[in-house]
Amino acid sequence: MKKILIGFCLILLVQLANSQQLKLQELRCAYLQNPIGVDQVKPMLHWKLISNQRSVLQTAYQILVSDDSLVLVKDQGNIWKTGWVNSNQSIQVSYAGKSLVPAKKYYWKVQVKDNKGNTSQWSAIASWRMGLLQKEDWINAQWMAYEILPDSSKIIPAIHGNGKKNWGPGKDVLPLFRKSFALNKKIKEATLFVSGLGHFEMSLNGKKIGDHFLDPGWTQYSKQALYVGFDLTALLKNGENCLGAELGNGFYYQPRERYRKLTGAYGYPKMICRLAIVYADGTTENIVSDQSWKTASSPTYFSSIYGGEDYDANLEQKGWNQTGFDDRDWKEVIVTNGPALVAQMAEPLKVMKTFSTQSVRSLTNQSLVYDLGQNMSGIPLIRVQGKKGDTLRIYTAELLNEDGTANQKATGSPSYYTYVLKGDGIESWHPKFTYYGYRYVQIQKAVQPGEPNARHLPVVIEVKGLHTSNAAKSVGAFKSSNELFNQTNQLIDWAIKSNMASVFTDCPHREKLGWLEEAHLVGASVKFEYDIASLCRKIVKDMQVAQTEDGLIPDIAPEYVQFEQGFRDSPEWGSNAILLPWYLYQWYGDKQVLEESYEMMQRYLAYLDRKSNQHILSHGLGDWFDLGPKRPGESQLTPKGVTATAIYYHDIDIMTKIAQVLGKTADQDRYQVLGASVKKAFNQAFYQEATAQYATGSQTANAMALYMNLVEPANRQAVLNNLVKDLTNRNYALTAGDIGYRYLLKALDQAGRSDLIFAMNNRSDVPGYGYQLSKGATALTESWQALPNVSNNHFMLGHIMEWFYEGLGGISQMTDGVGFGQVLIRPQVVGDLKQVSVSYGSMKGLIKTSWKNEKAFELDVEIPANSTAQVEIPAGMQDKIFESGKLVGQDANIKIIARKADQLVVTIGSGLYHFKVQKP
Repeated sequence: MKKILIGFCLILLVQLANSQQLKLQELRCAYLQNPIGVDQVKPMLHWKLISNQRSVLQTAYQILVSDDSLVLVKDQGNIWKTGWVNSNQSIQVSYAGKSLVPAKKYYWKVQVKDNKGNTSQWSAIASWRMGLLQKEDWINAQWMAYEILPDSSKIIPAIHGNGKKNWGPGKDVLPLFRKSFALNKKIKEATLFVSGLGHFEMSLNGKKIGDHFLDPGWTQYSKQALYVGFDLTALLKNGENCLGAELGNGFYYQPRERYRKLTGAYGYPKMICRLAIVYADGTTENIVSDQSWKTASSPTYFSSIYGGEDYDANLEQKGWNQTGFDDRDWKEVIVTNGPALVAQMAEPLKVMKTFSTQSVRSLTNQSLVYDLGQNMSGIPLIRVQGKKGDTLRIYTAELLNEDGTANQKATGSPSYYTYVLKGDGIESWHPKFTYYGYRYVQIQKAVQPGEPNARHLPVVIEVKGLHTSNAAKSVGAFKSSNELFNQTNQLIDWAIKSNMASVFTDCPHREKLGWLEEAHLVGASVKFEYDIASLCRKIVKDMQVAQTEDGLIPDIAPEYVQFEQGFRDSPEWGSNAILLPWYLYQWYGDKQVLEESYEMMQRYLAYLDRKSNQHILSHGLGDWFDLGPKRPGESQLTPKGVTATAIYYHDIDIMTKIAQVLGKTADQDRYQVLGASVKKAFNQAFYQEATAQYATGSQTANAMALYMNLVEPANRQAVLNNLVKDLTNRNYALTAGDIGYRYLLKALDQAGRSDLIFAMNNRSDVPGYGYQLSKGATALTESWQALPNVSNNHFMLGHIMEWFYEGLGGISQMTDGVGFGQVLIRPQVVGDLKQVSVSYGSMKGLIKTSWKNEKAFELDVEIPANSTAQVEIPAGMQDKIFESGKLVGQDANIKIIARKADQLVVTIGSGLYHFKVQKP
């Protein structure tokens, strides 16, 4: 008996040791960790494997889902129990259990087996809460408002620009709402679902709920609005409670005062909410928005997403959002209608970083100008002391005029904030419902502490900058021995962060609109740096909503305003409708988004087909902001037909692949035929046989033809030679713009000419990244020249970041790779680079490379569990290559598949590897 007991204990110890070698982390539902408000009836589940062994692949998984965490603790699932499923799938696993109940919380965990004979322990418990899928799920909650905008005053769609003085409504009342209620039983869980248009801040018992900024995300409000979920379980108390809400205008209502890119009005601010409470005894209660709520005007008396915000602290009502407040002077809310509601499934905006003042200057006009040291999106925070009724006017700007004042000439002027002091000691304030792109803060009629103050002006104690951005998780890192490249990466990163809102904006001040070309042209750069899967999903939905009856995808989504000509209909922009879902599939394995977007993609391709003339498109903006002889704008060096038709062909090529993935063979065949016709027409129209180049022979024209595979094989080398010749003749100066530059980089990288990419970008003497840095830019600018009369915080030219990760760092996917299950490591050793390190947190886990080229070439590689990789090591035929001290070929985890004149190609499994090349 004793021997049996010892043997049993040994078996348990072995099993425990094996399970500790295989762990599970980052369980996610619909790309989010423990989300509240999931509106998918079959949510997608994901997890990451962690192992200290090499070449680990998942062979099976089992999932348990329960509506009670105590059931799950007992390793039981009363909602879904898969049993062991023989599969290596660890991302995009579709829920297939019992029907899910709106607003209900579900708990889940997973266990896996691997190819080494290991079985993991059960993962930690994760959860998701379902959203409200139908109107009935709001349990009689009603939209409520302070006042109603008459239909005759609504402006839908918006008018571009200011319009006439009498166009557009004036100031509206920015309302407060409150509701007191009593709870007398023990609470098990409580969830608030809320939408407030344009934006809202909710509070419970006087404290702000959550840490979001500008909730909810921007949508086409005539068709839908987003709602947000919050867990209030730990915040509610027995007895009296009070919910409070404060609303701002956002894009929902655009008052006509001050600067505005557009003039529009969907209605006055309104809100809807449902607080769903489950008591410990199993009973439920719902506190909903209805006529029992009270409303009043707020201290915010002007709110504009473009023009700024005004606040009078003397209008504050102390305790208005707490219990015991006397609201007899408040009015009853007005019940009204509102748009359809869908869950906000993307990450919210938040204050992501706080900047302190680097320097301050007092101007002769009694203004103070504060330098925060960084051009960013966000709002200023001030601390000030003064008399009751003193008024501060605050301007923010990314540049200064020669006299040291704030320069808003290129970013939307006038845009400012006003704060009226209540004279109660040191007062702190920041705007709540707008933001701007800025580095400098100018405060008028104020002094610094200790300055002479004969006029008794307000004393500004402190100014800080609150950087606001989408809260997408940072997943990438790049560092090299080239400091200019490091600074360039940071330059682009700040432009990304400043324009990553609930859409990808072009700039954080002048327009703040969701221009679509950035999501596919700079999308790879952003994906290497941030986990934007959920944000991209939201943008896909924005495009679906924005698509017109005839199939057009407009250049912006949401389409608040209908621009004219190429600013509404440019194929290089609209093609995001096809390319972004494809990239979501490639990067994140999201096949579902292809299925959901297929009709939209088909309709857009049909629209382009109808617009074409014998398969040639010639409309749009072309290679926006290329470097020509004139002021940058529409394409100067490349005919619009080249970029429009090339992207059209690329769309067809991608649609052929999508049809194949979805098993739509008839569509696949049809698109192949269409693609062949477009390719033939493109070459007939633009290929110059005598000179072996396309159209004008611009960098953009030749590069797009090469990358899109439009060049006939017999002409490919000649076209590449012409592209190289153009660069060398210009001493490696670039001319490509917003559309062409990414494809220039891709074409050169594909051809093995990263040396030219290095030469183009390792300089500061001609327009480009280094030139912008030399001009003092701290965020990527709209123009290669860093012109002061355009935006100086724009991420549309940030394509080089993709090459930092994919070219220098070498991280990409194999041709048929999806979700980084089949990784390609192909570092480019170019120029005088001595070291490069990059990392990317993929859906499967961390992928990392680090190389140095000093006495010998050394390469460290990390591949996550459940992925494999092909590694191309720069090495000559006579070189010896070692891995962790052993000659390559002596470890079964490393297989040699090719030996070339300049590289050794091997395949590896997951794990850590150290390669070293020894010269003879």
